[in-house]
Amino acid sequence: MSNWKEVKIDDLKAPVKGSIAMGPFGSRIKAENFMPKGIPVIKGGNLNGDFILENRFSYLTKEKADELSSANAFRRDIVITHRGTIGQVGIIPENSDYERYVVSQSQLKVTLDETKTNPYFVYYFLRSPLGQNRLLQNASQVGVPAIAQASTSVKAILIPHPEKYIQDNVVEVLLNLDHKIENNRKINETLEAMAQAVFKSWFVDFDPVRAKMAALEAGESEADATLAAMTAISGKITEKLATLNTSNPDAYTELATTADAFPSALVESELGPIPDGWEASEIGEEVTVVGGGTPSTKNSEFWDGGTIHWTTPKDMSNLTDKVLIDTDRRITEKGLSKISSGLLPIDTVLMSSRAPVGYLAIAKVPVAINQGYIAMKCEQTLSPEFVVQWCASQMDEIKQRASGTTFAEISKKSFKPIPVIVPTLDIIEKYNTQVKSIYLQIENNIREIKSLSQIRDSLLPQLLSGKIDVSELQGEE
Repeated sequence: MSNWKEVKIDDLKAPVKGSIAMGPFGSRIKAENFMPKGIPVIKGGNLNGDFILENRFSYLTKEKADELSSANAFRRDIVITHRGTIGQVGIIPENSDYERYVVSQSQLKVTLDETKTNPYFVYYFLRSPLGQNRLLQNASQVGVPAIAQASTSVKAILIPHPEKYIQDNVVEVLLNLDHKIENNRKINETLEAMAQAVFKSWFVDFDPVRAKMAALEAGESEADATLAAMTAISGKITEKLATLNTSNPDAYTELATTADAFPSALVESELGPIPDGWEASEIGEEVTVVGGGTPSTKNSEFWDGGTIHWTTPKDMSNLTDKVLIDTDRRITEKGLSKISSGLLPIDTVLMSSRAPVGYLAIAKVPVAINQGYIAMKCEQTLSPEFVVQWCASQMDEIKQRASGTTFAEISKKSFKPIPVIVPTLDIIEKYNTQVKSIYLQIENNIREIKSLSQIRDSLLPQLLSGKIDVSELQGEE
């Protein structure tokens, strides 16, 4: 560890009561304490990212959070999972959406004295291989995995402690990478929301069709009806459309062509009113539905040296986007031969069919799947971008069709009859024109995130051991 001294976390904690504290016993938080909004509770699921994931919270009232004041955590506090998925480490970033949080019974929080140390330096160390080794040295895997005497164990962890300006420089290098990663993730959240909004507007609410109907019912012309549909599709008022026609006539013409493709009436079907010319069908009639399998793990010929992507729902559990570019495990050609569905092509839509039901992604690599999936090959009218959004919109229906005593599972037999409304080919093509570019950008961002993460993780142990001269990197004295 270079010539840096090491100190215990206990020596770096803030000089306040409860600076290192575990979450409350589960009996102190009951189901009726949770609210739709309030003070967020940090659980293990919020520690699957690089910082704290802020899209999966449960909430407590302010009064309950005040009652659990010893378990309150604030910006720049470190949060560690000591029970369950042990070893998870997060930090509440300075730009977090909330001023305070409550850590759950499986977590503990660490508030550090910032006159002595940079909390991000300690956070990064605890995520490094050496830091993880020290964090888990008192772990027990008997029953539910746990760190024995968690508070005491964490306090005793030795942390490298160079001068604070060196810590700050190390943190600056790593944070620059993490901020780029976080920015890409936020861009992807926006892009995914855009894709969902287009699907809902076009294929669930039928907004362009209803806009045309309303215009015609008001006695307006077909041209006016098309203009109303253009407004529904673009979100631009008439004046803005006129400006678009002047500034970007090609975009205006494309928008008008898209609006023209929508019908101007709804007709009755077994699924209720649907746009004229569209069809009521079943998903099993529109995509090829297949399942997977697991080659014997006892046969090394199926696994050793494998280069073929093979996925389980675990690969999907940490995805923040509906795109899969990599898998934890790979199999050999011999292993692949044991899976009846074989190697599925790029753009296959994957949905976990059990434990839990409902993880979704478009595969952007050829992939083989285990038995925990329903996979959909989009070989007919419906595109993968349509199918993945359709699955998301129908998730309540999909989960209702699942059954099982140990855990819920939906079979291919139960999945295939789910009704689907099939638009005309020209509408699907217009949708693809918009949404394929969105998913391509999401995929590119994910690949950049992976590259940046690899760079960060390779730099991490070198920066934290003093093997890289950060003053030289940062241009410091």
